[in-house]
Amino acid sequence: MKVVFHPDAVAEFDSAVDYYEQCEPGLGLEFAEEVYAAVARVTEYPNACSANTKRTRRCLVNRFPFGLIYAVSEDVLYIIAVAHLQRRPNYWKIRTKRKM
Repeated sequence: MKVVFHPDAVAEFDSAVDYYEQCEPGLGLEFAEEVYAAVARVTEYPNACSANTKRTRRCLVNRFPFGLIYAVSEDVLYIIAVAHLQRRPNYWKIRTKRKM
């Protein structure tokens, strides 16, 4: 399955990695590894995570308060957001308006 990150999801991911790295050296790398592990889980079992909306699902990231918001279309896993779970709920919904 091909994995495609929305450009804003890439920016969120990079920002979170930088933040955690500033908090403690090496923590940014640990965050990145947990996000990649979540992507691997979703790639292997795309329908296992809980439905978030009609077209999206959410996979929680271990150890960190983040979730991957994603959609699956044929053989493409589209990561819509790397969302902090305690901030601005549903801000990412505008990103689903575009064709995936």
